[in-house]
Amino acid sequence: MMKRVNVLGVGISVLNLPIALEVIAAAIRARRKGYICITGVHGVMEAQSDAAFRAILNHAFLCTPDGMPMVWMGKIHGHSEMRRVYGPDLMLDVCAWGEKNGCRHFFYGGAPGVADLLAEKLKARFPQMEVVGTYTPPFRPLNPDEEKQLAETVRAARPDIMWVGLSTPKQEKFMVEFLPGLDVTLMIGVGAAFDFHSGRVKQAPLWMQRSGLEWFYRVCQEPRRLAKRYFRNNPLFVLKIIGQLSGLKKYSLE
Repeated sequence: MMKRVNVLGVGISVLNLPIALEVIAAAIRARRKGYICITGVHGVMEAQSDAAFRAILNHAFLCTPDGMPMVWMGKIHGHSEMRRVYGPDLMLDVCAWGEKNGCRHFFYGGAPGVADLLAEKLKARFPQMEVVGTYTPPFRPLNPDEEKQLAETVRAARPDIMWVGLSTPKQEKFMVEFLPGLDVTLMIGVGAAFDFHSGRVKQAPLWMQRSGLEWFYRVCQEPRRLAKRYFRNNPLFVLKIIGQLSGLKKYSLE
């Protein structure tokens, strides 16, 4: 079992990108089904008021440290090898590995046309990459006919990985519900990676990503959608972390 760091009751896997890639490659070779959550402050804070969602994160095959605060918590607990495993970076590393190892990719999510554009952009970047399907769901739960159509599409495509871009917590809940019934080995919820790698949304500069300021860049880009989330979650996260580190509040991974 991969070691985890307790961040407000959410177990964040002790990882860096090379280790994450190695674990994913081994799972694909062994056909070991599972889902992977890319988790930062937003996911951890959603889990504070949603016990079912917290359980989803804690039972994931991997729950990667998406934001720098997750990495800092790991280092505080003595895991010097821990680095950010950011969804867009993980996607590129897995696609590069897959070119040489016959990995089959399926893209589920995004706004209309985004999954197809993402597949096109990634194929241009990784010419030997196997893209076996895309599916853009409606902005509501799938009805029974749509669920059946998705299952048939995936069965015909036989992907090794389904990349899921629905945003947190919707994508994590989708993965838990649908993984058992779909013919796919791994589901990886990468959210905004669909928009970034399709060119729909610009990524923050690298120095902002590494300094923990990517959230500020994203708020400036999409203030109406993201300002409330970040300006509510970030200060509360800091207060709760102080409480956890000081011992005033205990959090269980159960």
